[in-house]
Amino acid sequence: MKLSELAFERQDYAYAFLDEFAKRELRRKILKAIAIPGYQVPYASREVPMARGWGTGGLQVSLALVGVNDTVKVIDQGDDDSVNAANLRRFIARMTGVKTTTDTLAASLIQSRHRIPEELLNERQVLVLQVPMPEILSSIEPSYARAREMHSDGDYALLWLGLYEDLVKYREVSYGADYPVLVNGRYVMAPSPIPRFDTPKLHQAAHLTLLSAGREKRLYAVPPYTDVYPLEFEDVPFQIEDQRGWRDASTGAAGKFMSEIPQDGGGSSYQLSDTGLKQKLERQMAGEEIEIGATYFDDDTNFYITGFLKGAS
Repeated sequence: MKLSELAFERQDYAYAFLDEFAKRELRRKILKAIAIPGYQVPYASREVPMARGWGTGGLQVSLALVGVNDTVKVIDQGDDDSVNAANLRRFIARMTGVKTTTDTLAASLIQSRHRIPEELLNERQVLVLQVPMPEILSSIEPSYARAREMHSDGDYALLWLGLYEDLVKYREVSYGADYPVLVNGRYVMAPSPIPRFDTPKLHQAAHLTLLSAGREKRLYAVPPYTDVYPLEFEDVPFQIEDQRGWRDASTGAAGKFMSEIPQDGGGSSYQLSDTGLKQKLERQMAGEEIEIGATYFDDDTNFYITGFLKGAS
């Protein structure tokens, strides 16, 4: 008998790169995370052709969910064409053959780092957020074992104390991103390093949000139509970044999250962080008939759920 007769025939990669056992485990853990909103579910994070810390957690969740009929959008800081976003998008497309898009409305699966798109997501869409550090208590409790006990007891006193100390020292909460939120009235979670501007978008959202940290081997979820409230004191309400008066340099759009670009002479110009929306607005200005969906914030930065942002002026 020859060795060639004993060996298996050559096989290419499995669909979506991960083997069926890995995808099955991820799907089971995703179902558990959906059943317990905000709870961190451990999973066996696999090796993928990206370095840890570059979106491997979000990538594994996307690969476990993507199907042949999906259309995938990947963004990094709102940008479809950044190096990280482009590499992840190409890898997903190469391993699955699915269509890709920069249009939020056309995507069924959206993977993102540090941003939630400006256009309202719907019930047929899934948002996957890359998470570097899933444990919101890590800044006040270095022991993960103790942090898990605090979550089980609903003991978030030290987190509230940290917010209070910020107010005493700086007269405002120092969280610029990753602002702690209470999910479904039970677990406080890290919403990934999205800006405070995006935090309200998780509340009563029509879409499913999945958050995954590959390096830390944890995933958690916000199911559709779930209450997500930023931690706030009654007399010091949560506030988003103040970008009133900022307008996109090329489209004139306002009331959306902007990137500030320093200019010669000390001034600044601004451009929409969401490049997919920016491209659609520019095409519309050029005379194209193109669908632009409703956005979470209007041109005056009013949130679409009236009264949710108590600190809005």
